[in-house]
Amino acid sequence: MSRLGAPCLLAARRFGHTVRTPVGDQGAPWKRAARTTAGRATRVVSVDVQVSDLVTIGLLVLLEGLLSADNALVLAILVLGLPRHQQRKALRYGILGAFAFRIAATLFAAYMIRLWWVKLLGAVYLLYLPYNHFWQSGGAEERRAVRAATAWPGLGVFWTTVVKVELTDIVFAVDSILVAVAMSPKLWVIVTGGVLGIIAMRALIGQLLVFVQRYPPLVDGAFVIIAWVGLKLLVEVLHQTHWIGFEFPKWLSLGLIVVIFGVAYFYARKQGPVTLPPEQDEAADLLQSTSHDAGTEEHERS
Repeated sequence: MSRLGAPCLLAARRFGHTVRTPVGDQGAPWKRAARTTAGRATRVVSVDVQVSDLVTIGLLVLLEGLLSADNALVLAILVLGLPRHQQRKALRYGILGAFAFRIAATLFAAYMIRLWWVKLLGAVYLLYLPYNHFWQSGGAEERRAVRAATAWPGLGVFWTTVVKVELTDIVFAVDSILVAVAMSPKLWVIVTGGVLGIIAMRALIGQLLVFVQRYPPLVDGAFVIIAWVGLKLLVEVLHQTHWIGFEFPKWLSLGLIVVIFGVAYFYARKQGPVTLPPEQDEAADLLQSTSHDAGTEEHERS
């Protein structure tokens, strides 16, 4: 028996496999190592799980929920220029595309976290997003304005709108995965946060949409967080390429994100709910009814 506080190894053999789980000292990261022996070949797979990783996943899910609700409202407004009988169909394509592109972007993260130049482009893009949200072209209010549906050459008005919605989906998916990559270098954290964010988007889109609409400072706070993680990612890339000799510690990065969320929440509650313009109310009703109809159809098929 080993001394109290020394690492402890638990071993079990079954069907020719040996699984060893070391439990480190207090405060050390929890690690799982799996060793598979087949003949002379040995493969060791380890997963490093720390408390900060769990905090990061929770923040990713929360951030994904806020941004997804705001983005879904933008998609709904895009289809309001169509005739009423085509709006739900176009929006349903948009919601399905949002799920598909987010899943693809999450899988693509395995490559993004290895390439420094992709991180550099991502950092610049993340820093651009808050600038676009707060200052350029009227910011969020401008992109929420309803515009008449127009046709592109070779496409009808309906399919042109669907293409615009899907292109918007791609941009939102890239935004989402870049934020995840900037917050953690671990693939399993990025994938877990992305999957849970997709589930939250699907299950809670109606409730999140109402909350985000009534309290716009929450979305503003999310874009402030995007600016911070963009700066953090830029510093990380410069440190990785040996341009600078420091990087932000993880406790500072996560702690500041929590503080920004808290300040945005309390400021939003202090300001109180806002009165929505008619087009946003109409878009929200369309989005909620479309999501409800999709959920009803899934329940009937099951």
